[in-house]
Amino acid sequence: MTSSSATTVHLAVYDTFADWETGYTTAHLTQNGYTVRTVGLSREPVTTMGGLRVQPDLALDELRPQDSALLILTGAAGWDTGEALSPFARAARSFLDAGVPVAAICGATAGLAREGLLDDRAHTSAVSFYLAATGYAGGERYVEVDAVTDAGRDGAGRLITAGPTEPVAFAREVFALLGVYDEKKLDAWYRLFHDSDASAYEVLQGE
Repeated sequence: MTSSSATTVHLAVYDTFADWETGYTTAHLTQNGYTVRTVGLSREPVTTMGGLRVQPDLALDELRPQDSALLILTGAAGWDTGEALSPFARAARSFLDAGVPVAAICGATAGLAREGLLDDRAHTSAVSFYLAATGYAGGERYVEVDAVTDAGRDGAGRLITAGPTEPVAFAREVFALLGVYDEKKLDAWYRLFHDSDASAYEVLQGE
């Protein structure tokens, strides 16, 4: 990778965002040469569900798909209590339309469903009826798995979705999409962090 956009990942941040859902993802991306930049509705600080204050690196109106390798959206109370976070769903649409991938976990999947982005894509979430309550038209594309990547079509970007209890599977899909690890190391990473398989550590260290 040579350009900064190829190694820059954008993480959406907003009040009550579920900070644990992307901890594995952002930590291991950073350890593997990526830069994670946070994006808020504005540059005003937000407070995570865990009580941490985060100062966004940029405001949403400054975000451009061509400057990014991936947009990550986490869960938050705001996805189910009004339209405050809908601008992030619209940003996801602009990313996908530009051929840049998006990864959404937990409540962010409902935001994408309301935006119509899951109607014709394979996807998952917490449970199928959670998304069905949005009134979206993609119920037949729901997949009962921990996390799923839809490959996109006609130049559209790929889309990762996962439920709130699957931060490790979510990270695995991100790493596979971005080519962070080869297949053998990706399997070892997942076994280490999901299954506590200590033998996988040696594979990750290249031994």
